[in-house]
Amino acid sequence: MIDTSKIRGRLTPNRALSELTWLRVGGPADWLFQPADMEDLQSFLRDLPPAVAVFPMGVGSNLIVRDGGLRAVVIRLGRGFNGIEVTGDTVTAGAAALDAHVAKKAADAGVDLTFLRTIPGSIGGAVRMNAGCYGSYLADVFHSATVVTRAGETAELCADDLNFRYRQSDLPEGAVLVSAVLRGPQGDPAELHTRMEAQLQKRDETQPTRDRSAGSTFRNPAGFSSTGRADDTHELKAWKVIDDAGMRGARRGGAQMSEKHSNFLINTGGATASDLEGLGEEVRKKVYDTSGITLEWEIMRVGDPRQD
Repeated sequence: MIDTSKIRGRLTPNRALSELTWLRVGGPADWLFQPADMEDLQSFLRDLPPAVAVFPMGVGSNLIVRDGGLRAVVIRLGRGFNGIEVTGDTVTAGAAALDAHVAKKAADAGVDLTFLRTIPGSIGGAVRMNAGCYGSYLADVFHSATVVTRAGETAELCADDLNFRYRQSDLPEGAVLVSAVLRGPQGDPAELHTRMEAQLQKRDETQPTRDRSAGSTFRNPAGFSSTGRADDTHELKAWKVIDDAGMRGARRGGAQMSEKHSNFLINTGGATASDLEGLGEEVRKKVYDTSGITLEWEIMRVGDPRQD
């Protein structure tokens, strides 16, 4: 049992997660906890029974929750965890701060974190997934992060602790990332904003930004350095091998591989998590059958399938 007597935030049982993910699919979590502040989060984790699993969740931009839901306490940070402060070339951002907001506020102060502008999601997820685009990765600008451990204690982590890899990093089991310190090169604010506008235009021209998606579905099948940088001598694009396998526009139920960008899995309306994940697995099989390449999921998939 969870002791609710000390909680100052919001704890909701049997909370549907479909409303909290960009793909709008998925069953309920056993509990959803939205802490009031840092002390509330620490107290909650400290008192939580060890047998209860914890799943930190950002804005659900890179996530499929399966139709049977999640047997865990989902922790979602909000106000009180979304502050952004800039001092010199250093940006301190709460885990709930949106990547786009961090990029814009940094640019206002002449700090170049422009690659974050077009990345959907929040800083917590960006650290967890070593998010990147346009040849830059979160690992390139990362200085440190603060987490609250399962024991309710705070800990400071450096890059070596997180072991950044392509679209991956390591966090202590059950820990909740609450803030990150980033350092970027300095630049002219006007030029940085101009660059971000060009990036947004390019994204809108090439990606299905008006559709219900979760960003890139599969990782590019390439060789990567330990920091997440691509080795251009081995680089392939996931969209290209999907196209070569004839899976652009492929459908399953309400799920579709986008006609505009074939590495985007979209909910055309009424898709289930099973539709989306099932179509993704069909794509992986067809790509393997035609090219011998095994695509790896970039979208995180969690929870249980629905039991009919």
